[in-house]
Amino acid sequence: MTANASPPQPASRDLVRIRLEPLSIEFEVARGEALIAGLAARGIEFPCGGIGICGGCRVRVLSGALPVTEADAAILTPDELAGGWRLACQANADEPLVLDCGQWHMEVLSDSSVVAAGPESRPRKIAIDLGTTTIAAQLIDSATGEVLGVETALNPQAAFGSDVMSRIRAALEGQDLTAPIRAALGEIVARLAAGNAAQVGEVLLVGNTVMHHLFCGLDVEPLSRVPFASPHLGEQRFAPRELEWDLPADCTIRFARCIGGFVGSDILAGIVAAGMTRSYALTALIDLGTNGEIAIGNRSGIVCASTAAGPAFEAGAIQMGMRAVTGAVSYVTLADGALRATVIGDVTPRGICGSGLVDAVAAGLRSGAILANGRVADGSKVFPVAAPVVLYQSDIRELQLAKGAIAAGFRLLLKRLGATMGDLHAIHLAGAFGNYVQIESAIRIGLLEAPHALIHAAGNTALRGAKMLLVGGEPELPPIEHVSLAADAGFEGEFAACMAFPDVRAVR
Repeated sequence: MTANASPPQPASRDLVRIRLEPLSIEFEVARGEALIAGLAARGIEFPCGGIGICGGCRVRVLSGALPVTEADAAILTPDELAGGWRLACQANADEPLVLDCGQWHMEVLSDSSVVAAGPESRPRKIAIDLGTTTIAAQLIDSATGEVLGVETALNPQAAFGSDVMSRIRAALEGQDLTAPIRAALGEIVARLAAGNAAQVGEVLLVGNTVMHHLFCGLDVEPLSRVPFASPHLGEQRFAPRELEWDLPADCTIRFARCIGGFVGSDILAGIVAAGMTRSYALTALIDLGTNGEIAIGNRSGIVCASTAAGPAFEAGAIQMGMRAVTGAVSYVTLADGALRATVIGDVTPRGICGSGLVDAVAAGLRSGAILANGRVADGSKVFPVAAPVVLYQSDIRELQLAKGAIAAGFRLLLKRLGATMGDLHAIHLAGAFGNYVQIESAIRIGLLEAPHALIHAAGNTALRGAKMLLVGGEPELPPIEHVSLAADAGFEGEFAACMAFPDVRAVR
C-alpha cells in the first residue's frame, strides 16, 4: 500500500466504497457485487469482454484485499500477484478498496469548428459521434453554427469488450448493449440541453455500423460473418419517448445511414467534412482503428472499404499495450543512436499506446535493430523501448498485420478507381490515432505509402461532418461504392506484399 493510499471513507452496512487512483474517483457497490459494471461506467476497459483471458483490465490493490482467482493466476506472474495486481473483470467487492487503475486518463477527441447554418424554428441542435471507445457530443446554435456546449465520455459498452467483434459476440450471447448506451447518451443530452431542452429541435448521431445497430436495437448477427452485409444500414429515427430522453415530444432524433459492411455513418460524415463531395481533386480519408476505414474519391464518385486491421493501432493484443493515458509511451524518437520516449503524464512508463508503437518500430527500423521482415536483429525477440516497457516479436508481428491490411486496402481502392498515388491531392487521417501518430513514422513502417506533404491529421471528422449534416442537411452525394475486400481476389496477394516493412532506401 502506498503512503497516500488512505482507506476510503466508510460506506453503509450493505455497500462498500471503491476509490480509483490516481484520480480519486469514488463510488459504491453492493457488498459481494462484481466490480466490472462500476469500473466500466467510469472508463475502465475490458478488452476481452470480461472473460478473463487478456489481462487488459488489470488493477493494483492499494488498500483492502482481493483474493487471487484462477484467471488471475493464469494471466499474471507471481511477482505481479505479490504486488497486488488483479484482473478487474474477475473481482468482487467484499470490502472497501483503493485500486490503482493503469488505464487512466484518456482525452476524448472533439471538434471546435464552426459550421455554416441558417434560420431554424428551434435554435438548438445536438451532434453526437458515438465511437466504440469514446463519445463526443456538441450543442449547436442552429442560426450561427457555433458550438454552445461540449460533452465527452467513454462508451459504457466497454464492459463487453474493447472492439466491435467483442460487442457483437456479447449481443449474440444475449447481453443487452442497447439500454446502457441509450441511457448514457440520454444523460449527455440532458447535460447539454440543461435549462434549454424546449429549444432542441434535432439530434443527429453518427458512428460505425456496429454502434449504429446496437444503439438502434438492430440484429447484429449479419455483421458476425462474411460477407458482413446487414439489411439494416439505413437511417433510423426515434421519438424522445422511445429513448426516454428529456426532449420535446416532436424533437427529431436520427442515427445517420451507414454506407455498407463495417463502413458506417461516421465515415459518411467524414467524407462530407473532408470536402470530397465538392472537390474535383482525388482525395482520401483514412480512419485508423480496429477496423480501418478508407474512402477515396471526389465529386464524381467515391469508393470505400473497411479492413480488419486488428487492435494494434489501439495497442490491443500488444503485450505491454495500453490506451493513450497516464503512463503510456506515446512518442519515440531516435537521437544519437538511442531511443528517447515521451510518456503521458511524465511518469514512470507502464506500457505503450498505438502512436508509441508505430514510433518505436519506426525507430528500430532506422537504427537497424528491427529488420525489414519484422525480426529483431539480435535474435532476442525483445526490443527495449523505455524500461520497463519492451516490444516482443509478436507485438511487431501484430503491427505488420495491421499496417499490411491498411496499405493493401488502400492500394486496391486506388486500382478500383484506375488511379495511382501520384493522382492523389490529399490524404486525411481521421480520429484520435490519426491525430496523434507521427506521419514520418507511419511512412517509415509502410502504413502510409505517400509523400509526407500529402498527409495531414484531420481531427474528429465524424463529429465535424455530423454538425455539417445537422445544420446544412445531407448534400447531393456522388455515387459511393462499398468494396468488400474479403471478396476481392486480389486482396490476399496485396496483403502479403504489404506485410514487410519498406526497405530503408525506399523511404529516404
